[in-house]
Amino acid sequence: MWAARMITAGNSRRRFLRKLLRRNPRKNFSNTSATAVRVDIRDATGGTVIDTIYVPAGNSPDQNSAIAGFGAKLVEFGRDFDEAKHEAFRVSAAEGLHFVPSFHRDLVAGVASYALELFRGGGELDAVYVGVGMGSGICGLITVRDLLGLKTEIIGVGPVKAPATALSFAAGRPVMFPSANTFADGLATREPNAQAIATICRGVARWVQVSEDEIAEAMRIYFDDTHQIAEGAAGAPLAALLQDGQRMKNKNVALVLSGGNIERARYLQVLKGETPRTGD
Repeated sequence: MWAARMITAGNSRRRFLRKLLRRNPRKNFSNTSATAVRVDIRDATGGTVIDTIYVPAGNSPDQNSAIAGFGAKLVEFGRDFDEAKHEAFRVSAAEGLHFVPSFHRDLVAGVASYALELFRGGGELDAVYVGVGMGSGICGLITVRDLLGLKTEIIGVGPVKAPATALSFAAGRPVMFPSANTFADGLATREPNAQAIATICRGVARWVQVSEDEIAEAMRIYFDDTHQIAEGAAGAPLAALLQDGQRMKNKNVALVLSGGNIERARYLQVLKGETPRTGD
């Protein structure tokens, strides 16, 4: 038998923004495709900030509506996260805005709080499976594990259809890939961050790649067995553990359930037994 514990990842942008404002009190921000970032910016700055959120063309209408509902200026640009990110960075530099990155030392420090809770409350863990987008979550886990002197294996997980980070782990350096056509959009990155990859290569035991069908099935298992809504990125660690069922037999294993940020139409598609399709 193998057992899995799950923990929901918290949001670290409030920490990042408060520290940023202490260093430089300008109140304008730009960010790339994060539904929750508007409320984080508002909370961190006392509601006085005006911010712009960049999303790729064809982004989830539900996410776009939520972003606009918090009062942000929404800009659709590019075919994917990375193209939207580059445009947000360009406009930030041109207009003197704060660019809120998807990977930063302060973001890792904020995310590390859930890693500390997990390692303190999860007992003696043999392994933790975590999905990897830009890498703040897995880097927080590595940092806390090492500071606590634990021997827990940290296992990175990514989609077969978004292999840039898996290729980077194998090569020991950042490796870009021309596409990231996965419906698990929290893991859909083509351009890994060099700092994140350095930490991952130092602290990750191994990497597991999962298919789109495996991610969708893991999402259904979460709903059926725990009544938790898991987005694609959150389902990926369970999909990896299911691959490793025999290997993890009689082990104490944790899964990072990173969130439930999925629109209704796509989630209903998953619950009907289908796998959402993206461009190949």
